Amino acid sequence: MGEVIRFPGHPQPGKDKFLPLWREAAGQVIREERSRQERTLADVAGEAGVSTQYLSEIERGRKEPSSEMLQAVGGALGLGLVDLTERVTRTLRAASRPAGPLALAA
Repeated sequence: MGEVIRFPGHPQPGKDKFLPLWREAAGQVIREERSRQERTLADVAGEAGVSTQYLSEIERGRKEPSSEMLQAVGGALGLGLVDLTERVTRTLRAASRPAGPLALAA
């Protein structure tokens, strides 16, 4: 039998901290902005031209949205694609920083 090779990005029990996948961070950013604007899934989905179910799956990190989809959803929220991807990048950077006093220096 061969050895088990862990998939990159997934934590090893007791060793690694969990780092979100890009799609999970993107969904988090989209949900936070939609909530900040006090808009419903149906409202944003309708404006973006996607189903409410699909937008919900994006927000929960279950779907890997295309750049066209991100542009449509971001546009419905008043965010350009660059703005959205910059927010996702900041979210991922924050999640990858070490905890504790050293995190403040980063």
